[in-house]
Amino acid sequence: MFKVLVSDPISDLGIQQLMDADDVTVDKNTGLSEDELVQIIGDYDALLVRSQTRVTERIMTAGKNLKVVGRAGVGVDNIDLEAATQRGIIVINAPDGNTITTCEHTFAMMMALARHIPQAYAKTISGTWDRKTFLGVELRNKTLGVLGMGRIGSEVAKRAKAFGMSILGYDPFLTEERAEKLGIKLASVDEIIRNADFMTVHTPLTPETKHMIARPQFEVMKKGMRIINCARGGVVDEMALVEAIDEGIVAGAAFDVFESEPPAQDHPFLSHPKIIVTPHLGASTVEAQENVAIDVSEQVLHILRDEPFKNAVNMPPVPSNVMTQLQPYFSLGEKLGSFAAQVTNQAVREIQVDYAGDLSSVDTQPLTRYILKGVLSRHLGSDVNIVNSVHLAKTRDIHLVVSQAPATKGFTNLITVTLKTQSGEEQRVAGTLLAGYGERIVRLNQFLVDVAPEAHFLLISHNDKPGIIGRVGTLLGENSVNIASMQVGRKIVGGEAIMILTVDKAVPKDVLIQLVGLPELNTAQEVVLD
Repeated sequence: MFKVLVSDPISDLGIQQLMDADDVTVDKNTGLSEDELVQIIGDYDALLVRSQTRVTERIMTAGKNLKVVGRAGVGVDNIDLEAATQRGIIVINAPDGNTITTCEHTFAMMMALARHIPQAYAKTISGTWDRKTFLGVELRNKTLGVLGMGRIGSEVAKRAKAFGMSILGYDPFLTEERAEKLGIKLASVDEIIRNADFMTVHTPLTPETKHMIARPQFEVMKKGMRIINCARGGVVDEMALVEAIDEGIVAGAAFDVFESEPPAQDHPFLSHPKIIVTPHLGASTVEAQENVAIDVSEQVLHILRDEPFKNAVNMPPVPSNVMTQLQPYFSLGEKLGSFAAQVTNQAVREIQVDYAGDLSSVDTQPLTRYILKGVLSRHLGSDVNIVNSVHLAKTRDIHLVVSQAPATKGFTNLITVTLKTQSGEEQRVAGTLLAGYGERIVRLNQFLVDVAPEAHFLLISHNDKPGIIGRVGTLLGENSVNIASMQVGRKIVGGEAIMILTVDKAVPKDVLIQLVGLPELNTAQEVVLD
């Protein structure tokens, strides 16, 4: 008989299938302290939580029989994933349970914004009958820009079409083929801000998406834009948005999320007449709360019964001998994937991973998951992990090709990651582990190199002409960017060449622009590997 502990308030309907199971006993005991949980958790096979219980390393160490921790929701910040993985405890969540409710909240905010509903309501109940001030706009025949075409963004687009709206969709993994299936037009962020009447945000918050809508975007934005954000605070620069509204560029905004939650009492969003706010209610419906609990309960049953399961957010069990052989490559694989993604500028349609040498005789699926995480994390951030990376690639119609070959060209082991885009562009990065030297990147496209994957790279393509290295070094020095190391690769004298510099800190965008302006220099890209 399996024992399940529910330590946070979860409705009986959400866990009904667990309570009805003949081989499961469910105990509901909420409001426990860490010490209290440590005392009792050793008797349980599964733990179900929401956001109140913090599942610490100490709790999991005491959970001698613990096989799974289920989070009835999406975020798992309250669960120590590393401690769970080290102890072979599977952590699952419910990423799909709040899709529809967040989508519907987005539409509620869009309608409220278009028709000034909160402002009109407040004035009416104050005793003022004002039909002239709140002249709204229709959604029909308007253009909606959707930033992020994942689960929620796709559902929003589907409903917007029913309202007679035209849809411009942006997503770093959205291809023309998938856009056509969704009945939308694939667009860039720039095309959306210049042409859309409404814009809704559905991206995670990553270094790539933080303030992706800021002063430079507002300066070229279509006048009269209305902006909705029910995704993550920080994707839109809040202070720049207030300025854009006051300047008449943006007609209004509706936000369910803030950069800091709860916002300060003097936050300008809270008093601005053209901004609607709600306290992060995107997932707050009866149905969503029940659905996430139902989803997690179902997966907990599968895990306890040793049946196939989904939605794990940490490493699934791997034979110890395989783990021992693969573990040294996990960090290298993730960095290769991240490097390739950062130098690829279009939507990826295929990821090819080639293993050679020592890695040809072992099941490399766990390692492939790390590589996919590296590729996808550039745009999906913490939403992608080593378990859901394969699933997320499939949902974005990204084809995965893996091959193994015993022979290598001079290396004991070699991992090659190739990203192919819908336009035919290819970016190839190869790496190895060298005895005594550790992780090395040994190939970038057709160029042979030898660099350690450090935190900050500067990748420059240029023509192989005298003086270019000196000009680059001088410009960086003038801007206080210190060069730690430099590698130069070329195929023929005087032809195309690359320069790879490791630098001590992030390179400002204006410095990258200055670099591209140097004679004989073609492109300059920053690559950051955590």
